[in-house]
Amino acid sequence: MDQHTGDPAGVAESSRIPGAMKRAPARPGYAPGLRGLAFASFALCALVAANVAAEEAWPARPIRFIVPSSPSGGTDVYARYLAQALAEPLNQQIVVENRPGGRGNIGAMAVAKAAPDGYTFLVSGNPALVTNTVLFKDQPYDAARDFAPVARGVVNPLVLCVLPEVPARSVAELAALGKRAPETLPYGSAGATTATYFAVRLFEEASGARFIHVPFKGSGQAYQALLGAQVKFMMPDIGSAMPHIRSGKLIPLAVTYPTKSLPGVPTMGALGYPESEVNAVFSVVAPAAVPRAIVLRMNAAIDAAMKTPWLAKKLEEATFIPVFETPDEFAATLRKDREKWAAIVKRLGIKGG
Repeated sequence: MDQHTGDPAGVAESSRIPGAMKRAPARPGYAPGLRGLAFASFALCALVAANVAAEEAWPARPIRFIVPSSPSGGTDVYARYLAQALAEPLNQQIVVENRPGGRGNIGAMAVAKAAPDGYTFLVSGNPALVTNTVLFKDQPYDAARDFAPVARGVVNPLVLCVLPEVPARSVAELAALGKRAPETLPYGSAGATTATYFAVRLFEEASGARFIHVPFKGSGQAYQALLGAQVKFMMPDIGSAMPHIRSGKLIPLAVTYPTKSLPGVPTMGALGYPESEVNAVFSVVAPAAVPRAIVLRMNAAIDAAMKTPWLAKKLEEATFIPVFETPDEFAATLRKDREKWAAIVKRLGIKGG
């Protein structure tokens, strides 16, 4: 608005400029803005139609499963089994890509920033989805905001196992070692935000024993240290531990869930340590803005794959227990897990950063 004349800005001024173009009077019933509105509406409809067509055609090219941990760990094993089982029903190759490091944040960030087109998924354990958000203030992403829950996946029980050289053949004897000489016996974990660490911390709390924690970047490195006797015991997932148990390189003392793989081994709960019955969880999420239709289709595909004879057998051999949850149920589970672990971290005084 012109401050001196009260005319709309530019209108009175243009009438005073020689040669200025005068605005043509509007034709009755004609609104110049309608043409632009009609074009915008057409463009929006075209975009929606294109998105719908893309969703219906999905998947039209190979899919990536990003695993935020090193090869050979439970998450990696599950991701590769799942990739094989999904390739035929989805009629596309699924490439598994390991991106370890940064407490699982490197791989998680790659998915959080990926295009939400249904071609990049994160197959992860709880650290990237639950415990990191509880422990660290400097998280480069918000797990609740930046990911769309797709499938709960599998639960993998843990096994407390020691090297043959450790003078303990029961949980009670291991606890006694940790009390008699506190903070002398080192144990490994797949990282300070993983179930492999929290399970031992909860065992320490309940038993009064104290050990030395040596964290590694994933189960692969932790196993190398354990089998090389750099650490003396660990509480890994049963699936990845079984080859070493069968070979006699590791001695199982207790499990966090009854399993056919180790029928004679007691559970931590039966031995008086129910809080230590922590299980690893390997799940699938996508970038937050991925179309809902793709989330539902991938969820259905994963559920169906885990029920096929081939994958069901592989999961049983690896001691992976399938969990069939809808995306909404999985989202609710994640919210409860974050609340649970926030309370545990506070109670134990565990410091992140």
